[in-house]
Amino acid sequence: MSRIVFLIPAFAKFKPMKFKVGVLLCLISFACESQIDQSLKYLKQVPPSVVPKVFAPGVISKEGEYEFGSVFNQTADEFFYGVVNSGKSEIRYSRLKGKEWTEPETIVVHESYGYNDPFLSPDENRLYFISDRALDGVGSKINHDIWYVEKSENGWSDPINAGTNINSADKEYYMSFTKDGTMYFSSNVNAPEERKGYDFDIYYSKNIDGVFQEAVKLGDSINTLWYEADVFIDPDETYIIFSAGRKEGFGRGDLYISFRNADGTWSKSKNMEQPINSEKHELCPFVSLDGKYLFYTSNQDIYWVDAKIIDQYR
Repeated sequence: MSRIVFLIPAFAKFKPMKFKVGVLLCLISFACESQIDQSLKYLKQVPPSVVPKVFAPGVISKEGEYEFGSVFNQTADEFFYGVVNSGKSEIRYSRLKGKEWTEPETIVVHESYGYNDPFLSPDENRLYFISDRALDGVGSKINHDIWYVEKSENGWSDPINAGTNINSADKEYYMSFTKDGTMYFSSNVNAPEERKGYDFDIYYSKNIDGVFQEAVKLGDSINTLWYEADVFIDPDETYIIFSAGRKEGFGRGDLYISFRNADGTWSKSKNMEQPINSEKHELCPFVSLDGKYLFYTSNQDIYWVDAKIIDQYR
């Protein structure tokens, strides 16, 4: 019988407790100290310059594995990322505990289905991801949909499909969110049948009272007849970074960027060029919520670079 395993991160294991004042003050003091000590964040890695470098080599980015789809929480002391290991995709997790980061552990895995491209909701109570999981959780694989699990006192819920305003009978990939909960994602739902394999476009869906609305396709300053996917939206919607496969690109897929104009439209997207892009496949962009670092995947590893590099494309 198939099963899904959710190994619960330590932060999700909590029960209501009564604290003595002294203990509570110690906890508050420790929390403040953690906020001040920036060197402990981001797996204690030495920050990059405007030249990209592999993120946490040997710890996160490993030989023989394909790491991609990474996201930090707001305080940069929890890290979720996707891994393809021996052809199987799963989601792993590491957190800062005291002054050390825990060994990455697999928290979302299934013997039959794949799980990848994790991304936290703005309130961080949901972990979204893509999966070929059957809608009933036991049937044959489907085209990739967007799913999520909810955090509670008992850990993570069973997977919940994001619904028909997001998902279709075709493929939906990678998601990110604005501050108000609008989801940006990609899909090939409207591609002609002969172009389904390489004609993906970027959409957004507003979240109103907890319900995703009918998705809207972005215009031709972003979308073309080729592949546009793996979209990161700045939480303030001032810029958008995505992976695209275009004839003028450096390799199989490059990162492109577009900025919001004063009238609300998007500027014509630009190739981020070298040193970001290469002859390899660049995908899965994510900018840390403190605005300091751009993370992405290249050559089957996670890279990071100083987010100041974004300013040169404005």
